[in-house]
Amino acid sequence: MDKKVIILTGAGISKPSGISTFRDTDGLWENHKIEDICSAGCLDTNYEATIKFYNQRRKEISDKNANIAHKTIAKLKDKYPDLIEVITQNVDDMFEKVNCKDVLHLHGFLPEIKCMSCADIINIAYEEQNNSNIICKKCAGKMRPNIVFFGEMAPNYEEMYKKLEECGLLVVIGTSGYVIDVSFLTQYADFTILNNFESSEAIIEECFNKKYYECATTAILKIEQDIENFINEKRI
Repeated sequence: MDKKVIILTGAGISKPSGISTFRDTDGLWENHKIEDICSAGCLDTNYEATIKFYNQRRKEISDKNANIAHKTIAKLKDKYPDLIEVITQNVDDMFEKVNCKDVLHLHGFLPEIKCMSCADIINIAYEEQNNSNIICKKCAGKMRPNIVFFGEMAPNYEEMYKKLEECGLLVVIGTSGYVIDVSFLTQYADFTILNNFESSEAIIEECFNKKYYECATTAILKIEQDIENFINEKRI
């Protein structure tokens, strides 16, 4: 089988690990305005508050552990490295904590900071961005969180669409569909699976062949079998 399995994940896969989401009623947006800390230009008008917010988020993920959904996907990726592509909208490092290889982060990566001038990227893990690392050591430019803010270009989307051209099975886990139109993405695949805790108004259910409305940590074993069946050309 030449066609690949594309696994696209969103916040719903990391929520069971205790990582705050933006859109829930108790989410991160409840205490912050998007335009203040996550929109294009906020580093020009609200630099210190933006840095503080992402310092807090970096600290938040330091003691969080990957759950069974992350672990199962990492296991599948290790078993079928050339047939499975893992793409995530999340900026956390849960996949990296279980050594999942070659994960494409669409919206940036929280452990990294990036120079606003020369675009050099360094990994500071869970450290704070402060006076010791706020200036780029290569060009003396100002460093920022390596996160794609609303209104900014997301360069890895181009790479996502390249991968989708080889897609046979598309598995979407834990995304509301408001940021990425996952219903539109189904046209790239021969077979599609959706896993969300509940239905979303932003997703056209009819675009998906199979739907699991439950927590990612319980759906993942069914999805694992679906992926195995697809790869081994058995009925899903």
